[in-house]
Amino acid sequence: MRRGGERWRAPYGSDPAASRGRLIPEPASPTRTDFQRDRDRVVHSAAFRRLKHKTQVFVHHEGDHYRTRLTHTLEVSQIARALARALGLDEDLAEALALAHDLGHTPFGHTGEDALHACMAGHGGFDHNAQALRLVTRLERRYATFDGLNLTWETLEGLVKHNGPLLTRAGGPTPHYAAGGIPAAITEYDAVNDLELATFAGPEAQVAALADDIAYDAHDLDDGLRADLFRLEDLDEVPFLAGLRAEIAGLYPGLERSRVVHELARRVITRFVEDVIAETEGRLAALRPADAAAVRQARAPVAAFSEAVAAADRDIKTFLFARMYRHPGVMAVRRRAAAIVEDLFEAFRRDPGRMPEEWSAGLKGPDDPRTPRRIADFIAGMTDNYAVSQHRRLFPATPDLHWVIWPGTDT
Repeated sequence: MRRGGERWRAPYGSDPAASRGRLIPEPASPTRTDFQRDRDRVVHSAAFRRLKHKTQVFVHHEGDHYRTRLTHTLEVSQIARALARALGLDEDLAEALALAHDLGHTPFGHTGEDALHACMAGHGGFDHNAQALRLVTRLERRYATFDGLNLTWETLEGLVKHNGPLLTRAGGPTPHYAAGGIPAAITEYDAVNDLELATFAGPEAQVAALADDIAYDAHDLDDGLRADLFRLEDLDEVPFLAGLRAEIAGLYPGLERSRVVHELARRVITRFVEDVIAETEGRLAALRPADAAAVRQARAPVAAFSEAVAAADRDIKTFLFARMYRHPGVMAVRRRAAAIVEDLFEAFRRDPGRMPEEWSAGLKGPDDPRTPRRIADFIAGMTDNYAVSQHRRLFPATPDLHWVIWPGTDT
């Protein structure tokens, strides 16, 4: 397959000229494909701008060099484009999916999502992928003739299914959704625009999902080292990382720590990207799909890590879970952030009129069955800053989210 700057599309890449189109038909653009227009609509959305002040791991004010949800999204987009170009996929669709994949995240990262999901127990729960679908099909209000962004079928199905099918071939929920069921936002939309929930997503969505994993591994290692949550020497617990450290030390003896950290992160990305390309090319050669539809109907994803790199990915995530995501300092801030979300939900549940009029309009009080979901939509759209300011408006004291990280200690 061709490499470098030349753009090409393999037969199994999604073809914008053959898109299944938009739920609400629109005239074609004379200058952009439908997938380019999807990408551009995501970039110009209010939800995308709000990612600037949404937590990735560290709350927004901990330092200018730590990732936010927006910078993470941009890194995922770069990796997804690289994978799509190497594999002959549609780069614009891969980029649109990468840029949209985190639109449904709450303030305070996964902490906010967990807290909001608990608040929504008995009301359908909360799922950030389902929330992203709500945003791009209902909640964004920019266009004169429709709500949402009216994205193409390919972008919507990739947004919903980038982590795999939601239904089994027999029609039941896959294990991830066995306990709680498929979120209502997804089933409701699927009823009017069939997203084929029992099949895999197209190849562009599959590489966007892997780009997310690659970006997480590389930048969380970088951020964790910057924050002194662990030392470079600690990475030797992961054989894959130990090998990279030895390689860097052999090539650049005595290299300053900051450059070692960067060399490590870029090698993680490079090795993982090259592995995905090689593994995916092998799977495609075996499957020989005639088009993107054949990729969707396959019994396994076509884009994947090799067994060796999949093991390295698991090892890195296990290391980060223990050393970063469950670090005492991080956990202390997580508890305070969760309290803010829980307090806001309860305050708005008791009196929906405390929300701005655009969110409370038409609600008939706490017993209105629409109230919990309206509150979840409002809170999920908040930035970290706005959630804190709303809490200060409603409560006499607001948890302090500032912290100083000292290795191995609480705040």
